[in-house]
Amino acid sequence: MEEKIYKTMGSTGVANLVIGICVLVVGIVSGVLLIVNGARLIGNKNKLTF
Repeated sequence: MEEKIYKTMGSTGVANLVIGICVLVVGIVSGVLLIVNGARLIGNKNKLTF
């Protein structure tokens, strides 16, 4: 019984690590894309008209 609990806890820990790494990667990628698009807007602001 106790061995099954430890295996379940271990697999849950691995799943949490994988999800955390995926969220971290998505956050970094989206941040880089936002910075790049913001730099493009600042570089081309003289061409923008409202």
